[in-house]
Amino acid sequence: MKVYKFLYILSFLCIFYSCKEESNSEGESLDQAPITFTKEGELKIFKNDSTIIDLDVEFAETEYETSTGLMYRESMEGNQAMLFIFNDERPHNFYMKNTYIPLDLFFITKEKSIATIIENAMPLDESNLPSQVPVTYVLETNAGFAKLHTITEGDSISWTRN
Repeated sequence: MKVYKFLYILSFLCIFYSCKEESNSEGESLDQAPITFTKEGELKIFKNDSTIIDLDVEFAETEYETSTGLMYRESMEGNQAMLFIFNDERPHNFYMKNTYIPLDLFFITKEKSIATIIENAMPLDESNLPSQVPVTYVLETNAGFAKLHTITEGDSISWTRN
């Protein structure tokens, strides 16, 4: 009986402390700084009609960066995007968990050709967003970007780093 009572108290304390707000030494709540865009390069989308669209780009390359992406961001300018760079070409799946911005996703082959476009992925939706084919890159822009610029499968990209 004492073991159960001890476990009950221990679980209560764990819940209490895990739900506690972050605070400083004076007990005041700490505000976390919003995650903001960091321009790391420039990306061009080459449309089949010879139009070129320019974007400022932030890269997601490490395991941490590719697993978090644009999560927890509150906004992104219309000329900004995130490019995910993977080490291998394979089918990739994304979801919008903890992502507050509606997005367009462009799944891109190792030849840098857009293979699949998912428009208007909804914030916080945990539905699977599959590439449909093996890809090496994924570009995320604000929702409506594909439609605004009439980007289609078969268009291609290139980028430079700062």
